[in-house]
Amino acid sequence: MKPISFKRHRFPADVIRHAVWLYYRFTLSFRDVEELLAQRGIEVSYETVRCWTLKFGPQIAANLRRRRCSPTGRWRLDEMYVRIGGQKMWLWRAVDDEGEVLDVLVQKRRNKHAALKLLRKLLKNQGIHPETITTDKLPSYGAAVRDLGLKAVHRPGGMRENNRVENSHLAIRRRERKQQKFKSQGSAQRFLATHGPIYNTFNLDPHLIRRPTLRQFRAEAHRTWDAATAAA
Repeated sequence: MKPISFKRHRFPADVIRHAVWLYYRFTLSFRDVEELLAQRGIEVSYETVRCWTLKFGPQIAANLRRRRCSPTGRWRLDEMYVRIGGQKMWLWRAVDDEGEVLDVLVQKRRNKHAALKLLRKLLKNQGIHPETITTDKLPSYGAAVRDLGLKAVHRPGGMRENNRVENSHLAIRRRERKQQKFKSQGSAQRFLATHGPIYNTFNLDPHLIRRPTLRQFRAEAHRTWDAATAAA
């Protein structure tokens, strides 16, 4: 894990870390983060917060990925429609059966080439062979898994079989509305690639566990965050 350098910044590292955490952890705008910091007596412009998230967000996300345990081999893939800069695009998303976000890819097409790109990226970055790949009935998935020799583990089904990844889109929809839509394909990809690991760290499913267990998991999540954001 690489320590993060906060040198040549006017504000202390703790302020920067907290601002980045607020923006990615909750459905907040840059101006919302500015207001929350101002309430604590820290005068920071929303443009400064934006620069912090662009600079430090990807570094923190990379450190969180390195610390994360390996996901399961039961993958669930889905794609959803988004409009970016007035253009229709598709957000391809993969999670495991526990809701862990594996990867997110913003693409212009909803075809075999796009499905292949997502699957190849998953196979390269996850480092494990999938046990099952559950998708909807989009033919592009079937063509892609055949090309990669994964037809034996492919499980095409309806929305009910793929509820886990369908529900995982909700957090992205909330962010899309808060940001008044993504502004470009590149900025959407950068934001979602950073948002995923942070979402995984703090997505504790509190409605499924008892309060003592939740406190334990929450403390562990914050320890992981502290380690990933340690200053050089």
